[in-house]
Amino acid sequence: MKLCWLDIRATGALTDAVRAEAIHGRIDAIVAGDAADLAPLPPTVTKVLLAKDGRLPDDIGTADIVVVGAERAGEYEELARRHPDVHHGRYVEVTDAASLDLACHCASTGAWTVLSFRDPTKIPLEIVLAAAADAPGSVVTVVDDPADAAVVFGVLQHGSDGVMLAPRAVGDASRLKAAAEPPLPDLGLVELSVTGVRHVGMGERACVDTCTYLRPDEGILVGSHAKGMLVCASETHPLPYMPTRPFRVNAGAIMSYTLAGAGHTRYLSELRAGAEVLAVDAHGRTRLVTVGRVKIETRPLLAIDAVAADGRTVNAIVQDDWHVRVVGKGGTALNSTTLAPGDIVLGHLPTRERHVGYPIDELCYEQ
Repeated sequence: MKLCWLDIRATGALTDAVRAEAIHGRIDAIVAGDAADLAPLPPTVTKVLLAKDGRLPDDIGTADIVVVGAERAGEYEELARRHPDVHHGRYVEVTDAASLDLACHCASTGAWTVLSFRDPTKIPLEIVLAAAADAPGSVVTVVDDPADAAVVFGVLQHGSDGVMLAPRAVGDASRLKAAAEPPLPDLGLVELSVTGVRHVGMGERACVDTCTYLRPDEGILVGSHAKGMLVCASETHPLPYMPTRPFRVNAGAIMSYTLAGAGHTRYLSELRAGAEVLAVDAHGRTRLVTVGRVKIETRPLLAIDAVAADGRTVNAIVQDDWHVRVVGKGGTALNSTTLAPGDIVLGHLPTRERHVGYPIDELCYEQ
């Protein structure tokens, strides 16, 4: 889990409300410029003291971590001598090559490094994270808002160890915590036995082009019903008449369901550039990928029917063409037009009904 620090040094009249939200939402640390603002905090919250001018404060109170300006090497050493039982950190504002070098040094050698970047580019952060890749300390990056935090957490596929946000309103702490949620859990896939394959005429099907290279055993879930979906394979496998499209899934008919984040279903016809969809591999490992484009075209369609060991049934309608594939046992790619009764395909069987895509417990028949 990534660290979330909330900076209350300039929250003014919002301080009490923001502090209460942070405690309730299990924010990892609260940052204050005055030790008195840290005194009311429970032991479940890390107390960070960071003076606005970066100077070593005379009174550190109950602070767990004290951060001083990295350019004040003498004060940092004095802090370590005066308070050996307190964790120490350094703050660096990166504005040029010299301060970037200082940030790299601090991140590589210190227990805690708090970084603020003047310019909106993430390249300096990439450089610091690369320089400190094997260092045992933690890097906390100042962010403007929860959306910026989500970006910082993904830099170099590793991200900063934590972020520090100065909230503008009540609710920012909750949004920050949501941005720090760990990777998606694995999805329970089951083996389904094909019971039939039939031509069902013409209709519109959607190709989902993502902004990600998909793996050979990876695809997205597609089903005619919300409680049963097949894994439609990515176009990473060679074709005799056209190049591969490793970012694409020839998914299925436009009314089909697929899964997005938090168990939310979306119709394929709803997906737009910039939306997110859940990619899943043959082991059930998942990740959210960004949609770059959805191509909807009229094509002949094929209905695939399958059944689980417990009797639950699944139907998916895909393009009626040999190069459209579904994922089978062991991650093999199976051409949809050559499927036969008894073939094993992989799928997912959600247990709850859906209303506007959200899981809900109510009576609902789909047929």
